[in-house]
Amino acid sequence: MNEIMILGILIGIISGIISGTGMGGGTILIFLLGAILRIDHHIAQASNLIFYIPTSISVIIYNIKNKNVDYKLAIAIIVSGIVGAFWGAKMAGYTNVNSLRKYFGYFLLIIAIYEIYKLRKKK
Repeated sequence: MNEIMILGILIGIISGIISGTGMGGGTILIFLLGAILRIDHHIAQASNLIFYIPTSISVIIYNIKNKNVDYKLAIAIIVSGIVGAFWGAKMAGYTNVNSLRKYFGYFLLIIAIYEIYKLRKKK
């Protein structure tokens, strides 16, 4: 097995664990694919979407068995998410890689600031 495949497997395991906890393994996956494997951002995003399907299914099954699903809310966010995903994919297709990286960085920064704010507010 070559080095890239081993790194890919390790990245998949890390992202899968984070996905299982519900903290956004795809965000980590995109970052690691770009930072470690130097994969183009468009390809990292598409790989994330393929990664998301089986990992989501396994987490969905676990949460349904444990009765952690609000079906009414789930249907509302699924339908609106499909519409948003369609338009987001169209927009990403027209956006150059450097801009996507920049927007992704802003997104991560906003999440980090929000999480730090929440932690400080609890104290």
